Amino acid sequence: MKLNSDYYLNEDVISLAKDLLGKVLYTKIEGEITAGVITETEAYFGIKDKASHAFGSRRTARTETMFAQGGIAYVYLCYGIHNLFNVVTSPKDNPNAVLVRSIEPLIGVEIIEERRSMPRTKAAISAGPGSAAKALGIDRTFNAKDLSGDEIWIEDHQIYFNPDQISISPRVGVAYAQEHALLPLRFFVKGNKYVSKPNKV
Repeated sequence: MKLNSDYYLNEDVISLAKDLLGKVLYTKIEGEITAGVITETEAYFGIKDKASHAFGSRRTARTETMFAQGGIAYVYLCYGIHNLFNVVTSPKDNPNAVLVRSIEPLIGVEIIEERRSMPRTKAAISAGPGSAAKALGIDRTFNAKDLSGDEIWIEDHQIYFNPDQISISPRVGVAYAQEHALLPLRFFVKGNKYVSKPNKV
């Protein structure tokens, strides 16, 4: 079942980042559908988060998407190479977001393998935010697209994890965020190989 628009208005971005584990992220590009189970996320809590693009209410052409009502995609280019996909959450003008860091290929696996030039058996096919986005064909043309639409959406397949099945650690690659770099806001499924860093904390 596709998640409804109200799901994304949850202002508890940490709870939502955990809840997205096990949800299935879909894309439909030129009639081809691919999807993967979300296995790793990071929470970003908006204007007070030194690791967030929206820290200090920074509004630019790039960050304006984050200030929209929750339920759209925020896609940006990292290091000039990787497209990273985020779920915008919360009501308008509260720029919380969840970065999807990794997925486990589920649907359209042959297409995913072609996009990544590697077999599904290699974790690198979709482990890490750049790899996950590329596996599903997500680029900046998806920025600001409705997550309840027909091009990109998230479904609930009744895949749930107990708290003891979820590992928690600091976020990755945000050393610039000073004390906020150490906050335990990265969540991933224990024992799943499709996770960006070693599956341990």
